[in-house]
Amino acid sequence: MQARHIRRFCKLDDKGDQLLEQVTDKLGLSARSFTRILKLARTIADLAGVEQIQTLHLAEAIQYRGVDRKLG
Repeated sequence: MQARHIRRFCKLDDKGDQLLEQVTDKLGLSARSFTRILKLARTIADLAGVEQIQTLHLAEAIQYRGVDRKLG
């Protein structure tokens, strides 16, 4: 997925933007990590059958990132 696709398909609502901003500040996410979380949130929303990424999808994607870091 290219950057233009991410901007188009991985849009967040205001709560989602705030959550991702807080996590980015707290964990010092790289641009790559930020993008990976957005892509994963998009996948979770797709599996839930919804068009818009919701805050709970984003939160789940962030959780999986934490699990991934502990294993790696």
